[in-house]
Amino acid sequence: MVAAANGGVWPETRALTIQILNGRWFMVFASFLIMSAAGATYMFGSYSNDIKSSLGYDQTTLNLLSFFKDLGANVGILSGLINEVTPPWVVLSMGAVLNFFGYFMIWLAVTKKISNVKVWQMCLYICIGANSQAFANTGALVTCVKNFPESRGVVLGLLKGFVGLSGAIITQIYHAVYGDDSKSLILLIGWLPAAVSFAFLRTIRIMKVIRQPNELKVFYQFLYLSLGLAGFLMIAIILQKKYDFLRWEYGGTATAVLVLLFLPLAVVIKEEIKLWKEKRLAMNNENDVSPQLKIDLNLPPQPAPPPSSEKSVSCCSNVFRRPDRGEDYTILQALFSIDMIVLFFATICGVGGTLTAIDNLGQIGTSLRYPKKSISTFVSLVSIWNYFGRVVAGFGSEIVLTKYKLPRPLMLTLIMLLSCVGHLLIAFDVPNSLYLASVIIGFCFGAQWPLLFAIISEIFGLKYYSTLYNFGAVASPIGGYLLNVRVTGHLYDKEANKQMKALGLVRKDGEDLNCTGVDCFKLAFIIIAAATLFGAIVSLILVVRTRKFYRSDIYKKFREDVKTAETEMTIDGNGAEPAPSRPREEQKTES
Repeated sequence: MVAAANGGVWPETRALTIQILNGRWFMVFASFLIMSAAGATYMFGSYSNDIKSSLGYDQTTLNLLSFFKDLGANVGILSGLINEVTPPWVVLSMGAVLNFFGYFMIWLAVTKKISNVKVWQMCLYICIGANSQAFANTGALVTCVKNFPESRGVVLGLLKGFVGLSGAIITQIYHAVYGDDSKSLILLIGWLPAAVSFAFLRTIRIMKVIRQPNELKVFYQFLYLSLGLAGFLMIAIILQKKYDFLRWEYGGTATAVLVLLFLPLAVVIKEEIKLWKEKRLAMNNENDVSPQLKIDLNLPPQPAPPPSSEKSVSCCSNVFRRPDRGEDYTILQALFSIDMIVLFFATICGVGGTLTAIDNLGQIGTSLRYPKKSISTFVSLVSIWNYFGRVVAGFGSEIVLTKYKLPRPLMLTLIMLLSCVGHLLIAFDVPNSLYLASVIIGFCFGAQWPLLFAIISEIFGLKYYSTLYNFGAVASPIGGYLLNVRVTGHLYDKEANKQMKALGLVRKDGEDLNCTGVDCFKLAFIIIAAATLFGAIVSLILVVRTRKFYRSDIYKKFREDVKTAETEMTIDGNGAEPAPSRPREEQKTES
């Protein structure tokens, strides 16, 4: 009797475990973990001074290194194209290898384990390491958007939010494991993201689009848990600023962070148990259906549609014959559309300016004579408010769009206007204003990303979203190069040389170049504020052009696809398996 009972319980437990591990919600949870380790590029301010002092760089060289970091992080067109023709695990595994190699080589150079490292080699290493972020975004985030197309704003906000939190999460782990050795932080961001990606290679995959009745409610549960994590991190940062934490105290906060990070798994298990029970009930009901009705469900195969004559048309012949907004654009149709050009230019100004502020936080704090502990606080504040910006933009824009039909680009315009305030606070050095500036810059930088990627998916469709998503991100390094390297780095070094001449000093070869005072960054951030304001004005063109589109039912097409998928699920009896492979003709991008 006992053996029989155990024999009946074990198969059910095994089946439930498989259901959880193969389920769509566990896939979302795995994406959370990958994203929470994929924001190492936002921590550049924490270790940039180590690179500058160890290798004897001036600010222009350091900002050039920062540009290549941003170039690698945001030029993910290659990962997008690879994702068009391969499963997501291929993209994730490639990203993990790139991440470890790039940051490990930087760590070897900074710790002097390898010598005579040229500037171009450091640029190459950080570009390779940072490019892994694009692979992680493409493999995990794009897959989630395709699996939950009607909740894309919420999905983008949540996943991008975890990327924003990653800086604060990794900082707590770093202090617990390595203490205050900031050079070891580079090693940590080399192996940790790679390990997380490898752990969930087979979990991230395209699945059948089956919208659950409580889908949005589940995402809100994830949101509340992530808000709890962000709140705890904020409290920890404030306490760590006020008191000197010991190594074991950092270990306690890191443990609490990891527990909060894994709490969404409880929601996953609860939802998958509910789906498993519904599936068993459906199977029992199916057994009660008469054999004649079962035969009726086995519909004869439909004849293949005749080949379309449009396939013979050249891929370049319809570049300027764009479809209606919301339909699937080809890659070239999207890239040459006025909507994309306006959005791209506005992003160069908006994201480029906030990214410049984030990358220079360490040098800004040093030049304004803030203590080293405060500089670490600025980086963590940016990370926390980066998260708040992403979830507020993702969830808030979805609510405003659904209830009031306001164009999503309008919210992008408002965010860019707010970021101008943060730039001006840095420029004029109001006492202790760098704390508030870090909050504003972090919030605005984070808020722009889910808005940008949601707008791209809504206007240009999801068919080539992997590639278009990564093309939109290219605006970031372009803006970073223009505003960070050409403007900020140049003006900083000019002021630093001026101060050295006033003191009668001459810079020696291999000596880092430092500047002190408000004038180091003042003119640069006035220019950045003006450029961001101009970008906000340009973005109003997209608001006007898409006003009619956003007043329509932009998700109607996906609801029709869901009905078709639900019909298939009724026959298959399971909606948790990966979607069948698409025919090769449907996967091809333009030649």
